[in-house]
Amino acid sequence: MKLRLLAVVSSVALTLTACSSSSDVPEAKMPDAKEGKSTKLVQISPLTGRALRDGSPDNPVFVVKIENTEGGAPQYGLNKADLVLEELVEGGLTRLAAFFYSTLPAKVGHVRSLRTSDIGIAGPVSGQIVASGGATGAHNKVKRSGITVFSEDAGSPGFSSDPLKVRPYNRLINLKTVARKAKATKINGPYLPWTPASSDDATQAPSDSAATPASRRVTRASVRFSNSTSTAWALKGKKWVRTNGHAQPGKDFKADTMIVLFCKVGDAGYTDPAGNPVPETVFEGKGKARVFHGDEVTTVTWHKPRLDESLTFTTADGKPYTIDPGHVFLELVPKGAGKVAVR
Repeated sequence: MKLRLLAVVSSVALTLTACSSSSDVPEAKMPDAKEGKSTKLVQISPLTGRALRDGSPDNPVFVVKIENTEGGAPQYGLNKADLVLEELVEGGLTRLAAFFYSTLPAKVGHVRSLRTSDIGIAGPVSGQIVASGGATGAHNKVKRSGITVFSEDAGSPGFSSDPLKVRPYNRLINLKTVARKAKATKINGPYLPWTPASSDDATQAPSDSAATPASRRVTRASVRFSNSTSTAWALKGKKWVRTNGHAQPGKDFKADTMIVLFCKVGDAGYTDPAGNPVPETVFEGKGKARVFHGDEVTTVTWHKPRLDESLTFTTADGKPYTIDPGHVFLELVPKGAGKVAVR
């Protein structure tokens, strides 16, 4: 993991848009026309920070709500996701929001309902939510925020039944079918502050083999959302993987970086069918975060001024902190009630 000075922000924005004119480049760095040199600008995925060699996909970012209990096992399609996030729902349980952009699987699930928390989750990349349905108040609030929703309850295409499961745990989605009805939307920026491949203006921290300030070495972590739900993680090779997840065997999401963000949790203002109050994760503002990358965990502060803005991070001394490109899993843990244990 690398620390970068403020110049990183403009560097990331340039690679994302890949459409700046030559006037945006400092004169000293302009290619020498006499030597016939040219620089090919490569678009960068907003979800992984990696190059999109064939340019941006024609489809929008789809954010699929996936059941995260044994009742919905196995989870399909997570190994094809670009980024995955875990959020608190009612009863102390959690649900996944899986982001698909570069690849659209024909089988993802098992799909569950949306929450008002999803506004701040999907907003930064104009994500279009795919859900089985949702409470009327939650659905209306999400739509009023400007987010497109593909809901089975509203007759959206691509849904099917898993014959081995029962409702509400049997809903599957074909994202290729959804994409035929979806319109790509403008993505204003990256989901995370990606470390540029190179930057003449960047100041690099010591070698990756040396721990950065406020960091320690770990190979296992337990992320607690409530008394009833904790997600266990282990470093296997260079990837962080869930050891108590519900994915299809051998096809879970493997994270290059796992980030725990401590967030305020409020009341969404309604209850589920069992009468449980539905929580709403407030995914804006700032809070503490722990970044797991390789065998190192670093404590930083996360910032997200608005629900539809990107995440940024700073170290204890106020310097920007960037995330190495790759697959990232975000854990939105309740501030106060949530805990992280490492070893």
